Amino acid sequence: MSGLREIIAFILIAITIAFSVSAHALATATYPLPADLIYRSFPTIPFSEAKELDERTKPRVMKRQSSLLEERYDLSDRPLKGVMMSGRRKAVQAGVRVKLPNGVSWDTLAAKSPDEIRDQALLPRGFLPLPHVKQATGGQVFPEVQINEIGRQEGRDLRRFDVGFDLPDHLTPEFPPPIFLTTHPELGDVSRGELLTTRNFYEIMSGIITPVQMEGLRLLLTPFPQEEFNETEDRKVAEESLGVACLDCHSNFHTNAAFHLTPDVRPQAQRFRLDTTSLRGLFNQQIHGSKRSLRSVEDFTEFEQRTAYFNGDHVSAARKGVNLLDRASQASLMAQMQNMIDFPPAPKLDALGRLDPSLASEQELEGERVFMGKGRCALCHFPGTAFMDNNMHDLKLERFYKVGQKVNDLVMSSDGPIKTFTLRGIKDSPPYLHDGRLLTLADTVEFFNLVLGTKLAQQEKDALVAYLVTL
Repeated sequence: MSGLREIIAFILIAITIAFSVSAHALATATYPLPADLIYRSFPTIPFSEAKELDERTKPRVMKRQSSLLEERYDLSDRPLKGVMMSGRRKAVQAGVRVKLPNGVSWDTLAAKSPDEIRDQALLPRGFLPLPHVKQATGGQVFPEVQINEIGRQEGRDLRRFDVGFDLPDHLTPEFPPPIFLTTHPELGDVSRGELLTTRNFYEIMSGIITPVQMEGLRLLLTPFPQEEFNETEDRKVAEESLGVACLDCHSNFHTNAAFHLTPDVRPQAQRFRLDTTSLRGLFNQQIHGSKRSLRSVEDFTEFEQRTAYFNGDHVSAARKGVNLLDRASQASLMAQMQNMIDFPPAPKLDALGRLDPSLASEQELEGERVFMGKGRCALCHFPGTAFMDNNMHDLKLERFYKVGQKVNDLVMSSDGPIKTFTLRGIKDSPPYLHDGRLLTLADTVEFFNLVLGTKLAQQEKDALVAYLVTL
């Protein structure tokens, strides 16, 4: 009997050891990364020390990013003659700004296969993913014009002590952007040339929008704690902060080119940069978020507010102050206000989104033909007056470069499926692509000419840019 007990005990020990080894192997295979690459780690040094270290290293961080931009792009101020953004406050920039490798032309590059371009490292660096200014830290970074105006009107500080905005002002949207309402197209821009804030929104919008929309607007302008802007020691602003508002990035429901990192990817080194998209024409959009494909504005509004604005970490967000939106009385009101924002006028388009031949130039009409045909643009951006298909597409750009290479701490991998963004009012929304790596419309045309293999002639490219400006 004792021998049987010994045998059973031995079997149980063997099973326990085998289970432990298997469990460890499974855990190692499934979770090979430390927790701080999945969740935001808590501060490990006093705030004063972290601030002093960040301030000391900031010039070096900014110099590194500036060198990257200078290496990739022509950053000069070269306006497109006679073409202004919808508010008539800033010129649209002209020309291809992405720099080609030495000895390569756009035509010779377009004649090569993706494998050849990848193996010979010929893809222009400006077509590679654009890193965050400080990839390891990430977080929202605002342009100087937004920082100054919010500081002037509300006394809130959006200036980080560890990083600054990296793109020249002439390569960003006009500020403040005009506001167009679906309910009052006859009024044109209702912004009065001002940035909507908690200090002026009621006076500017009273009598134009409903009380429900007004309350939604108030909430969209209300700051909530965010990872870099909060009242704890885990912040990147000098003084304790109330947080940021939805419309701090989406200025006047458009964009000011503020950027962040995608919430949908881990580890931190592979999170790609996100350029703020416009909220114009949201009423015609059925999916929201570059990768998540959230199916309503209500979902998107509630989800982002709960997870600290695009950081994808509800645990860290809760530590800074929980502000849960009521789905019925708050998120829905915010969504309704967002759905009132229209595209800017496009006087050369007819009711079905096609150019009126009596108003358009021959070059613009040629551009429309390229858009609908050889350029293959319409496959994702038409039919419909919103110029988007409400789908997600994977361009498989990794065909052209080696995955895993590291640039300014960003480890480049494949982008995967990204939602189709609207082209209506596109001249108002530089920079382009989901991470803002394309500075002009001409850059965007060259990018898709290469990626889609359309082999457009220079005349066709110029015509396509002329057409995009009319949308």
